[in-house]
Amino acid sequence: MKKAQCAASPAKSETPSSKRLRPADSPGTTSPAGKDIADILESIDKRLSTFDARLSLVELLHREFKCLRESLEFSQQQVETLAAENATLRESVKCLTDNVTELNRENKKIKETVIDLQARSMRDNLVFSGIPEAAGEDAETTVKSFIKTHLKLPEDTVKNIVFDRVHRLGPIRTAAGRPRPIVAKFGHFKQKEHVKSRGRELKGTDFSVNDQFPKEILERRRVLFPIRRGFIQKGSRAVIAVDRLYVDGQLHRDPDTTPWLY
Repeated sequence: MKKAQCAASPAKSETPSSKRLRPADSPGTTSPAGKDIADILESIDKRLSTFDARLSLVELLHREFKCLRESLEFSQQQVETLAAENATLRESVKCLTDNVTELNRENKKIKETVIDLQARSMRDNLVFSGIPEAAGEDAETTVKSFIKTHLKLPEDTVKNIVFDRVHRLGPIRTAAGRPRPIVAKFGHFKQKEHVKSRGRELKGTDFSVNDQFPKEILERRRVLFPIRRGFIQKGSRAVIAVDRLYVDGQLHRDPDTTPWLY
């Protein structure tokens, strides 16, 4: 019995050498718990490095955002300044436009006044067209002869006609062609109207007798003649007085054909 116990006791005891030879306690080996801690610390270190990088990126973005905000504020100030300057310029342009419009209106009034004065200065004038021109002629004698012969006024009436001035219009023409018209300024308006009324005697001839007008009014009358003819064809009574067309006693106004009336 004792021998059996003695034989079993060596299995339970450990020698110093056997303790040194345990794998867990041998030099150069790490326990599982220590390895886990090292992995955790390494992971934390990596995360901290990543966090530092991200923090640096955030700081960089913050600086860039600050610069961008300052730039935006500066741009906003410039926009506000430009808007104020633009408003001032708009007001200046509006004033200039109003001034130009007013000047154009005044200029038109002055121009119309000058045309009216020219027309009034010509109210006693008649233009005789188609009368043959002779070298060294006396224009007044030529006109009186024409009035007597072609307008069929009595000789005594013709002798009593008083002219302030009679002359050919324009420079002498060397080439053969239509003769220059003659302008006659009558001394009495009634005599002028009497001669003008005899113009019907020239129908079907190459001669004509007409009032003298400034070129601006002549251009307007050229516009009005076909319009007058159209109204007459429709049965209306149409009359041209200087640069105005009256249809059945009413002034004809049209911004397209008679802009000078606006």
